[in-house]
Amino acid sequence: MNSGSNRLLDELAKLMTDAAGAAQGVQREVETAMRSQLERLLNSMDLVKREEFEAVRDMAIKAREENDALSARLEKLEQSASESPALAAAEAAKPSTAKRAPRNKP
Repeated sequence: MNSGSNRLLDELAKLMTDAAGAAQGVQREVETAMRSQLERLLNSMDLVKREEFEAVRDMAIKAREENDALSARLEKLEQSASESPALAAAEAAKPSTAKRAPRNKP
């Protein structure tokens, strides 16, 4: 009877090993199906890639820095104009150096 119970245990162990292998196969199939569904869902959404986001973020940071520099420059110019109003009036009275387009003669 001892060999019969060993045989039964061997068969049970083999069955469990096969079941574990089948479960792993099912797990891989489920993961693949879930991954493809998730990719399909993400592709249907209007999302940006990380690289594109980083590029736009860098552009925004650069624009903010330029804006800050221009604001400081404008403030400096306004301050110097308020300190010397005669100079500002003289600058405003100068004729424009921009060239005008010639008029068409009738």
